[in-house]
This record gives sequence, structure tokens and C-alpha cells, in this order.
Amino acid sequence: MMRVLLTVAFSCLVSTLALAQSNYPAPIDGDFVARGFVFASGDQIPEVKIHYRTVGTPRKDADGVVRNAVLVLHGTGGTGAGFLSASYAGRLFGKGQPLDAEQYFIILPDNVGHGQSSRPSDGLRMKFPRYGYADMVRLQYLMVTQGLGLTNLKLVMGTSMGAMHAWDWGYMYPGFAAGLVPLASNPVEVGGRNRVWRKMLIDAIITDPTWKDGNYTEQPRGLSSAIGFLLMATSAPLQWQKQFPTREATDQWLADQLASRSKATDANDMLYYYRAIEDYNPAPHLAKITVPLLAINSADDFVNPPELPMMRELIKQVTKGRFVLLPITDETRGHGTHSIPAIWGGELVKFLAGLK
Repeated sequence: MMRVLLTVAFSCLVSTLALAQSNYPAPIDGDFVARGFVFASGDQIPEVKIHYRTVGTPRKDADGVVRNAVLVLHGTGGTGAGFLSASYAGRLFGKGQPLDAEQYFIILPDNVGHGQSSRPSDGLRMKFPRYGYADMVRLQYLMVTQGLGLTNLKLVMGTSMGAMHAWDWGYMYPGFAAGLVPLASNPVEVGGRNRVWRKMLIDAIITDPTWKDGNYTEQPRGLSSAIGFLLMATSAPLQWQKQFPTREATDQWLADQLASRSKATDANDMLYYYRAIEDYNPAPHLAKITVPLLAINSADDFVNPPELPMMRELIKQVTKGRFVLLPITDETRGHGTHSIPAIWGGELVKFLAGLK
């Protein structure tokens, strides 16, 4: 009897999880290939592939124009598939949820250098074109317009690097998106402590003799140090203290993280990730952003700490801009709060209600 009860309970649990993860239409994968694309560096390869997946259906209005498309942009080292989780898509894309896929056409790309899109680790290594954030946004625009045939977007929202791209969208393609929602970012050139940890991450790789100018046969030893800097930058002190309060528990967690992340990360790809940010600086262009913009940061974010005044000052230059600083709670996760819509979803609902 106990075995039967356990089997029934397990079956119910599996069914519940499956339902939670399938409360929105199945994603459809696709590829856009940009031919003859010239990067800002002047570098060029015959084809640049941008992989993406979509959720929902493009719907035309009375004028025959699709106006329900939403572009969601991932962070550094991530992919669009990372949003297809129970805690993200399961909270946003389902029926009656803020980005209900029965109403919206959701686009989740892998940015150049990431995921299943063209990247250095495909074979070119350090001969891959040098790309910056502006190049990444230009390729997103080409994917949306040439690849998907869209003439506008309802919303561009993103996390971390994707948030920075949302700021760039605002002035590079003014008015193309009806609204912008950057989560975990500042609209300024990366300097100060934010630059320091990124520079140390890069140097940990390129100063390691085993890197061999990118021509390694095994991942260089410096990759572990680089991952260590990334772990600190995305740390959540309150949660970490709760999860591993002892030296032994902490050391074991760190060893596990370095081992798993080193297997899933390529050093050359990582170098390109962190060098790409060097052209980012929307601050001089904020007055060009004329559509509503909602910027959300978390008070426990090491990358964008609340004591820095830039956001509060610069948001004033965005005609329809609004800034929300989330307080530290048991639910926030430092920089990673950007991917927990259970915390900020209410703000998104209010923002969407005001979009035309």
C-alpha cells in the first residue's frame, strides 16, 4: 500500500510540474543568417547566425501590422533558452500572466557569441570578429526586421547585458519599440568597481600561459579564476550566508561551482563576452529615448549597487522614464533578481497597462 501511495504521489508531482512548465505554447526554434554583416571593428565573416526561439503567435491589427511582439534579451554568457524555466516563463508567459503568449509573440534570441549563435568556440577562436554591444543590437534588429518581418516591437526587455541592450535599443532605434524594460543595469560607461572585476576576469585568462593566445587544447587554468570573479559579482550575501554558513559547506559549494561552470564555459567565448561591453555608453543619448521606460534594480546587486547615484540622476533625462529600486528581502538574489518575475512582475503589469 505504501508503495502504491508513493507511486501515486510521485505521479501527481510529475503531472503538477509538467503542467507548470507547459502553461504556455511550446517554443519554436529558428535561425537568422546575416550575410555580409560588417562589425563596428571592421571585421567580417561571410555569415553570422543568430539562433532564436519564439513563444506565441504574431497577430496583425486592423491595419495588417503585427504589434504584439516582445523581445526578451539574456545576460552575459546566457541564452534565450534560459528564460524557459518554471520560475521565469512559468510566471510570465502563461494564460493570464503579464506576457501571456496567447496575446504576445515572444522572441528569445541567443546573442552573437552565445548559445547556438555564431561564436568564437565554433572554430575561429580569437579570429572571430570583435563585436561590441552596438553590433549585438544591430544583429537583433536585423533578426527582428529581416528574419521575422516585423516593423515594430511592443516591448524590449532584458536582464543584465540584455538590459543594457534595451537602453541601446532606445536611442539606436528610437520608437521602434513601444516600451523598454531594462532589469539590473546602469545607463553609463562601465567604470569604477564594475570595470575592475571585469578587467581582472579578462586578465585571469589572457595572462595565463596555458591560454596560448586562444589556441589551447584544454581550457586554460585561468578560466577558474575568471569564473571566481563572476561568482563574486553575481553574489547574494544574505542567501549565501544562509545556504552555506560554515567554511566546509562554502568550500564544497565553490568547488562544485567551479567544476560545473568550467565544463560549460569556453575561455575564448568568455573573453569576447566581457570585452564586448567596452563600447557601451548610452548616457549621452538618453534624451533620444522617447518611449516609456521602466528600469528596475535590486538593492543587493553588487554589479549595480544602490549607493551609486547614476540611475537616479540619468533617469531624469528619459522623458517617460521611471526607476524602481527593489529592497533587499528573503526573496531577492543580488544581481540575479533580474530573473525572478515573482518579485518585480507587478511593476511590469502596471507598465504594460500604460503602453499604447
